[in-house]
Formats: sequence, structure tokens, C-alpha cells
Amino acid sequence: MAAIITDQVRILNAKNFVAGIANASNSYYSFVGLPNPTDYLSTWNDSPPAPKDNFDQENDYWNTMIALKRINSTDVRQVVPRRSWSSGTTYDMYRHDYSRSNTAPVSGSTNLYNSNFYVLNSDYRVYICLQNGTNPENTLGRPSLDEPTFTDLEPKAAGTSGDGYIWKYLYTIKPADITKFDSTDFMPVPTDWSTSNDTSLVRENAVDGSVKIVTITNRGADLGTANQTYTGVPIRGDGTGATCTVTIDGDSKISEVSVSAQGSGYTFGTLDFEAAGIPAGTTRPTFDVIITPQGGHGADIYRELGAYSVLMYSRIESDNENPDFITGNQFARIGIVENPLSPAGGSVLTADKASAVVALKLTGVGYSEATFTSDSFVIQTVGTGATAVGRVVNYDQNTGVLKLWQDRSVAGFTSTGIGITNPTYGYELQEFTGSPSGTGSLAITPSTGLPLSIDSAFSDNKTTINNRTYYLGMDFTTGVASPEVRQHSGNIIYVDNRPSITRSSNQKEDIKVILQF
Repeated sequence: MAAIITDQVRILNAKNFVAGIANASNSYYSFVGLPNPTDYLSTWNDSPPAPKDNFDQENDYWNTMIALKRINSTDVRQVVPRRSWSSGTTYDMYRHDYSRSNTAPVSGSTNLYNSNFYVLNSDYRVYICLQNGTNPENTLGRPSLDEPTFTDLEPKAAGTSGDGYIWKYLYTIKPADITKFDSTDFMPVPTDWSTSNDTSLVRENAVDGSVKIVTITNRGADLGTANQTYTGVPIRGDGTGATCTVTIDGDSKISEVSVSAQGSGYTFGTLDFEAAGIPAGTTRPTFDVIITPQGGHGADIYRELGAYSVLMYSRIESDNENPDFITGNQFARIGIVENPLSPAGGSVLTADKASAVVALKLTGVGYSEATFTSDSFVIQTVGTGATAVGRVVNYDQNTGVLKLWQDRSVAGFTSTGIGITNPTYGYELQEFTGSPSGTGSLAITPSTGLPLSIDSAFSDNKTTINNRTYYLGMDFTTGVASPEVRQHSGNIIYVDNRPSITRSSNQKEDIKVILQF
């Protein structure tokens, strides 16, 4: 049995997803991770591998995670493909009936949403193309020459070139939304379209089942007296009130037709020449009556433009208040996780930022000169025959805070800390501790400098050095801070492997993730 799931389901899913983020019971986070991609694959930066979607790989995403940033309701927006107006380009016109058997003439699209029927102008105003110069001599339409710039509520031509285009203004993208949600390939639609005061004029001007455009498909012949204009030509169908003005040229053919009253309630229509007193002629003219979308143009912007994609925005930056996003190292993976849990208890994580790595507060002579090579291994003997092993993410010489990540490969270390090629994962994964037992030690050896130790007397989230307070972004207990998120919790719903980005203290990264439903 033939069946389809319509594009309206995709739009509904996008709306529901955005609403889910606004729901206070949910928490969505973007994350960065994988500080050592070339250890995974030597050619990673030249050709990052496609992410894998299975439970085992999800564990790896967690193990290599560095930090998370919460995505708030103001950081998510439905978006549509960006189509910037350009002089000389021929655009599709809006039609209610594109299909596999009636493709868009210019783009060849089999549905409205894939056709090029709307544009973004240079002032970030969005318009629908209602007429692209289509007539019997130009069945594909004509190039657009006049950039639309007006904000009038009713459709009109953009200029005086005579290119035949009629545009309908919809909305203007706000400056704040440009920063967050504009991208090379996508542009945002307004939030809360059905209730926002910013969109009320366009929304309230919409008329359900109205007719804005009628195109000529055959001009006819011998239509009575030449150079005549007929007004009030009725549009017959299941609606009421729509009329046209029809002009007959010097050859007794239809030269122009324009809608004089848009009417309402139409799902189909045709021109009634007999009622207007227009002779039938030897060849009867034909027309396409274009029906507006449900509710009329501007009633539901998501349905009208096909907003079944969602953009999620995060700005990653390091600061003195919460340095969870480290500098001096790299990341090669970004992603989105739904409803991760806090480390204690089963509650959903709600912090604005969260570190996903272990941190050690180090002390000792020369801690401010010591260096730790990024991605190198650090070892602590935590007890008799028990060794904790991690890999360096970042070391802050000002505060003495060393951040480490532990993945499954560290379980392939012997008790003496000697790496094993192709480990069998036969060794227990130990945690770093400020309270070692038995023959354990607080000792931590840097790549260069004197041996240091975990500061087991330190239990705080800030430290003061030379009258300056440094906020560490994590709560330390006996010199050790655990990840601020429970690993392997929640659902990782998006992963992107990419060439590595090395972070520095003076840079910020805008992460824009597009989810298509």
C-alpha cells in the first residue's frame, strides 16, 4: 500500500524539539572533546572519520569529553535554507501544487520547500516570490533585477525594471539573531510567530484561502474588441470574493491579468469570463490561480517556509570565573547531549557549564614553572599494586591545576606505568586520589621540572595567589576534583568529528549545530 509521511511531520518534530528545550525538566548541552585525535588516527586532521552510532562508541564520546555548555531556549531556533537575493538570478515562484509530476520550473524541485521561492535581501529582510515573470513566452520565469527592500504588507514589485517579479515581505531577522542563528547555509525564522508582537502586522494581514496571483498559461485568440480592460472578473471556486482585472491587447489576446480582490476560502479557482462579458474567442485563454498556504501568506511562517531544521547555538569561551573550557590544547569533536545527570544523585544537570575531566591541584617547588606535555600520560600510585593513569588535557601554571582525562586505553597500563601496545584492557581503571593508601603516594611527575604532589590540604573552588583570586570552575576535595557530570548519562544525539582546533585564551568559538528532522 502506497503511503507517505508528509513534510508537516518534520516541521512538527522541529517545533516539538524546540519546545522540549524550553521545558524546565529538560537540559541540553553542547560539548567539546577528543584532545588527541591523531592518536586515534594519524590522518584525522586531513580526513576526520565519520562518527559511529552505537552504544560502544557512545562510551568513547563520554570518555574523551572535555567540557559541556548548556543550551538554553534562547539558543535554539527553527531555521530554513539561506537563499540570498542576487541580481540576474531566476527564482522559483511560490506555488501550492509542486509535485513529482509538476516540478518547480527553475530548480526542478518536486516540492515547494526545496524550490527557491524565497530570498533574504542585503538588509536581512525575507520575501516570498509570488510571481517571477512567468507567462506563456517565459515559462521558466525571468531573471530578477530589482532587490526587494520594502516592508509593505501587500505584495508588490520591487523596482521599475519591469522584471515581472512580485514579492511578499515576511519578516526581518534581528541583529541578535544574526549573530546566533545566521550561517552560510541556513537562516532563522522568528520565534513565537503566532504570538509575537514583532510579527503581528504580517500575521494579522494574512487571509485564509486568499488569491494573490493569477498567471497566464495561454493568451487565447480573437477575444472580441482589442485594447479592452475588464474589471471585476470573478474567480470561481470553493471560496468567495476574489476578482481580477483582465487586459486585452491590440491582437485581441490576454496581455495582463492582476488580482483586484483577494477573496477568502479558496482551495481552487478559475476565471469566469462569461460573467465578466469577455468573448470566448477562437482560442480560449487559460490561467493558473495560485492559492495561498493554509491561513494565508504570513499566517504560519514555519509551515510556509518549511522550517523542519533546528539550529542550536553555543559560544565557547574561557574566563576567570569558570575555566571549564581549557586552553593550550585542542579538541576535534563537538556534539549535543540530552539530559546528562549531575555527578551526585540522579537529578538532571542544570549548571551553565560543566567540566567532564578530572582535575588535580598540585603543589611543590617550581609548580609555576613545571610543564606537562599535552596528551602525555600522568601516573599516580594510589595504593599497593594500584595505579591511576590519565592523559594531560591542560596545566595552568598560575593555579597549579592539572586537568586529565581517562579513557579505556589507560586500563592497558601495567602497575609500573609502562604502556602496552594493543592493550588487552585487563587492568583495573583507578581513580586519582588525595588520600592514597598503603604504599600509595601523592607524587605527580611533570614533563619538565621538579616532582610535584597533589595538594591534599586543598578543598575549595578558588585560590588566591599574589592578591588575585582565581576561580577554578570545579570543587576540589583533598586536591582532587571529579567531573561535574556523570559520565555515560543522558543521550548523545549529535556528534561531529572535525579537524582539531587548538584553543587559546584570547579566542572564542561559536558552535552552530543544525539538526534536520
